[in-house]
Amino acid sequence: MPSKRFVPPDHKAFAPFPIARIETRNPTVCAAVHVTAPLGRGPLPLVCLAGLHRNMADFTDFVAYFGRITGGQRPTILIDLPGRGRADDRTKASDYSTLNDARDVADILAALGVTRAVVLGQGHGGQVAMALAAHHPLLLSGTVLLDAGPVVDSRGIVRLRNNLAHIHSLRGQKRVTAGFRRMLAGDYPELGEEALDALAARSHIIDKRGRAKGLFDERLLAPLADIGFDDVLTPQWALFDALRPIPLMILRTQLTDQLRRETYEEMVRRRPDADALTIAGQGSPALFDQLDEIEAVANFMATLESKSRSRAA
Repeated sequence: MPSKRFVPPDHKAFAPFPIARIETRNPTVCAAVHVTAPLGRGPLPLVCLAGLHRNMADFTDFVAYFGRITGGQRPTILIDLPGRGRADDRTKASDYSTLNDARDVADILAALGVTRAVVLGQGHGGQVAMALAAHHPLLLSGTVLLDAGPVVDSRGIVRLRNNLAHIHSLRGQKRVTAGFRRMLAGDYPELGEEALDALAARSHIIDKRGRAKGLFDERLLAPLADIGFDDVLTPQWALFDALRPIPLMILRTQLTDQLRRETYEEMVRRRPDADALTIAGQGSPALFDQLDEIEAVANFMATLESKSRSRAA
């Protein structure tokens, strides 16, 4: 088993989210969970799952705005699955899979006493949401896919892999900081240097030797090693179709290279009933800091509850 991954206890990016640790099916491996409001018979909770190697800090702005819009009453559940953020790493690299992540989400919700929820997944988090729909459909009252779908864009994978390899090769805090700024500026052209630095701190720290260290288990990235720029990855439309009976919202950032426009358009064509929205001027992961898209998610959930009450009446 690899040495324990170090996460600074006072890391600024995690400050808004104190966590509870919840065991997964492997009792030696805990996920990290933050819940914004009491769970119970109140409003339907929203579960947020970040991208492949990312963590709950990606929802920082979303949670703040969403809480204000909903009056702080709707619980938002942020989960760092094993290998990400403040969760433990899995024992074996082969234990990392979408299906295992989906099983863990189902178990975590059971431990929290949650029987129904809306799941919002970015990137890999959306893949986990689709796996939940296939294997635990009764858990889902609705699904929000953000830069996620049944076809993964190999160009995005290669770019991510190459960017991270470059960042991890740099030495010296100034060079690492400048490298992050160059890497992120293309996805967030309107952000200043301070905001880009804060975004970099969501996924990395710079250690005392001036090296970038990921806030994730690097074994998560091992399956990406052999994927080429022009590779056509196996579509998973059957997994997407598992969402057919479940209310759906589809979000795509304008500058993403994770979800091709043609895939997004096909998803919308197959699900004409879905709410669909493009987030302008940014790439992946979404900053999720604009009122329009946050209100859209809040309205999507309010509509679900309204329809549910009407059916029960």
